[in-house]
Amino acid sequence: MGSAHLSPAFEATTLGIMVVIIVLDLLYVVRRPHVPSFREASIWAIFYISLGLLFGVVLGFVANWQVAGEFFAGFLTEKSLSVDNLFIFVIILAKFRVPPRNQPEVLMIGIIIALVLRGILIVLGAAAIERFSWVFYLFGAFLIYTAVRLVSGHGDDEEYRENALIGTLRRFLPIHDEYDGAKIRTRIDGRTMFTPMLVVILALGSTDLLFALDSIPAIYGLTQDPFIVFSTNLFALMGLRQLYFLLGGLLDRLVYLPYGLSFILAFIGVKLVLHALHENTLPFINGGEHVTVPEIPIWLSLSVILVTLAVTTVLSLTVGAARAPHGAPHHPEIPHDGVAPTEDAEVMERIDDLTRYDPPSPTSSS
Repeated sequence: MGSAHLSPAFEATTLGIMVVIIVLDLLYVVRRPHVPSFREASIWAIFYISLGLLFGVVLGFVANWQVAGEFFAGFLTEKSLSVDNLFIFVIILAKFRVPPRNQPEVLMIGIIIALVLRGILIVLGAAAIERFSWVFYLFGAFLIYTAVRLVSGHGDDEEYRENALIGTLRRFLPIHDEYDGAKIRTRIDGRTMFTPMLVVILALGSTDLLFALDSIPAIYGLTQDPFIVFSTNLFALMGLRQLYFLLGGLLDRLVYLPYGLSFILAFIGVKLVLHALHENTLPFINGGEHVTVPEIPIWLSLSVILVTLAVTTVLSLTVGAARAPHGAPHHPEIPHDGVAPTEDAEVMERIDDLTRYDPPSPTSSS
């Protein structure tokens, strides 16, 4: 992707290895559809997080530790934002009543779609930054706006609402109201129809694209290297499927996470505005000359992100847990004890009830 600090051979090799890992992960969930146990999800989540941290160390030796610091800051930011994505993932899978044994496969395919869409956004963002330095003003202002909206509007999106893409899909494609395992297409009375699985996968991918509108400017506030930007997004999303099952009941307890993410986004937004002022070319600001302002070094950005995530997590699990009402409801598919359901008799008996969802009636959408 044209990094100034890394050779094309290193970039190609790295991306090739990551693609192989994603393909193997997809083949694993396709050939062995099941809900991972808490132990299995923990092992894989630790593996992917360790893989990302190891890659940052490799960058330090191959390039320099400035580049490694940018990756670590970006990786932590994107990972924390991806955890916030899990809240809407939980809602989507619950709304469409995706069978537990098919959830890993659905999540994996949705994440791959999200990676492709994010890759397009990253390329567009890099092109815009290269041609127009003032785009940092827009990125910074958007992140600050997003930070304010995240705090003031937290809790308003408890119900998933279909976006325009899904609504258009329903109007033009024959979509049946029952699942057929993990198939996207099936035959009903001799007629080929799509299953709700198609809607679920596209809902996950397109919804994550909306989250990318926040995360892409955030990562560009930490590094302008397109390869680092893409690799941080890739590593952040690679273990998202495992985190979904691992953090199940814990998601409800991370009550202060949105506030921490809001502070991080606002901090990066200010950093972007300062960078834009330093590189200023707009004629109505300081006569088109650069503005002498302090720039935030990467070590300070990394420290702020680490401390913010640590503080909000500890507060959520201590103060937040103490203030939460006793017996607060948790997501129905992931028990509040933090242990994902396995394919025991009880779960298998519930699968038949979960393989049908109630599509919105035409009258209710009008």
